[in-house]
Amino acid sequence: MPERFSLGRQNASRGGDSVAIIGLGRFGSAVALELMASDVEVLGIDSSERIVQEMSTKVTHCVRADSTREDALRQLGIHEFTRAVVGIGTHIEANMLTASLLKTLGVGNVWAKAISEAHGRILNQLGIDHVVYPENDMGRRVAHLVMGCMLDFIQFEPDYAMVKTAPPAMLLGKPLSETGVRRRHGVTIVGVKRPGSAFTHATGDTVLESGDVVIASGLPRAVERFSELR
Repeated sequence: MPERFSLGRQNASRGGDSVAIIGLGRFGSAVALELMASDVEVLGIDSSERIVQEMSTKVTHCVRADSTREDALRQLGIHEFTRAVVGIGTHIEANMLTASLLKTLGVGNVWAKAISEAHGRILNQLGIDHVVYPENDMGRRVAHLVMGCMLDFIQFEPDYAMVKTAPPAMLLGKPLSETGVRRRHGVTIVGVKRPGSAFTHATGDTVLESGDVVIASGLPRAVERFSELR
């Protein structure tokens, strides 16, 4: 049986800053490393001894285990975690069974990777809290970047997105409240970054200058069109 860890119990007493990551492929390991960089304790679980050895020095704890076995998950104390991520992508059956077991064991918030819309629908039917489509989401994001003049693009919902871009010349040199940007272009400037400075919140009094970078929010098509203005 795998070694039992106490991160889950610590998680309950320390405000929830530990997460179990099951499946340490490209997606799972990326999530794990980002969490570690944010000072979140991570219990990594994978069926590959090679991957476990590679990740053992990069996360708080890393163990080889079969996540489709309820007794193995119990031995690891998974039922004490409030958050877990299922990063298994190559074996759909293992992905779904693992995600289902996490909910059965009482994990409050479960994120699970889906590789297709059909896979995602099944995960939703299993009661998984958050279904993510990393390949599809990244594909859509890259497509927006390739086709526009954006520096970055994030879509949160079908009707809401944010774009990072250079402001068009028509907005420079006067307060945002006088530009009519929301009325004319259907977007809201929510942040601005001056060269050599950090992003700050934009207000109606903000005056944009050449070389600035802005964050604009609105409908996906509206922010796309805004990024194309010059």
